[in-house]
Amino acid sequence: MSTLTIAKAINEGLRRVLEDDPDTLLMGEDIGDLGGVYRVTEGLKAEFGADRVVDTPLAESGIVGTAVGLALRGYKPVCEIQFDGFVFPGFNQITTQLAKIHARSEGQLSAGVVIRIPYGGGIGSIEHHSESPEALFAHTAGLRIITPSNPHDAYWMIQEAVACPDPVIVFEPKRRYWLKGEVDTGSPGRGAFEAQVLREGNDATLVAYGPLVPVALAAAEAAAQDGGSIEVIDLRSLSPVDFDTVNASVQKTGRLLIAHEAPTFGGLGGEIAARISERSFYSLQSPVIRVGGFHLPYPVARVEEHYLPDIDRVLEAFDRAMAY
Repeated sequence: MSTLTIAKAINEGLRRVLEDDPDTLLMGEDIGDLGGVYRVTEGLKAEFGADRVVDTPLAESGIVGTAVGLALRGYKPVCEIQFDGFVFPGFNQITTQLAKIHARSEGQLSAGVVIRIPYGGGIGSIEHHSESPEALFAHTAGLRIITPSNPHDAYWMIQEAVACPDPVIVFEPKRRYWLKGEVDTGSPGRGAFEAQVLREGNDATLVAYGPLVPVALAAAEAAAQDGGSIEVIDLRSLSPVDFDTVNASVQKTGRLLIAHEAPTFGGLGGEIAARISERSFYSLQSPVIRVGGFHLPYPVARVEEHYLPDIDRVLEAFDRAMAY
């Protein structure tokens, strides 16, 4: 066991894949000498050289487009997008090229590109630096999407993403980069595309992912002080979604709450709510309740705490579910 932050766990995971696979390389803005804005790639250029840890121009479309070409030549590029809101210049390359190459070539070609995107708010920054665009990518078939919530998952998920033959987007919760936890470097535990029950309960199932998992666990602990029992599931994979784990929990608890930072309108929680309502309609004792951001551009830092879902908003949703 090692105690690492999420940022350091990703760094160690990237170091391991660079050591194990000479065809793996990292690409991104300021990831070399600087080590990235969040220092996630710190020290890797000095260890592996400028041809394996590549400082790119400020051009996300160029980063992703180059990565697609490299992948078709047999390389395994891992791209870093500096901030969540900066990914959109490369959105066309990701959704119309990267996601469709395998199907377009009838399986003859694959582009195993990994795209790392720090996402979410809570860092006192402005729009384009604090957004949660995961639903836009989850809607696109052909992409796998994962998000860690703790250092252990961060260490292993980045390695599984690189090993995957499909394109994988890794959404990294930037306000949790400094969250510390134990990392078992000998065993990954559950696979990257499986959900995990972090806390068992009987009254309601609470599904969260990425930056809101600590909030969900804290809300469950607060509810327990008042006699409530919330089962917390870390979704971990946003595409595909492990509906079986969620469904089994809901059939036990009879209630479902879904929390994410992204706006509730059009968010991933709506798809989860619809699927579980279809599969477990007769097990539900209350409507599925979603807790998320508001349907407006990300606000200025002074008021972001009112925008981001917190423990009180999760507990209010739990109280509403229990009232039925």
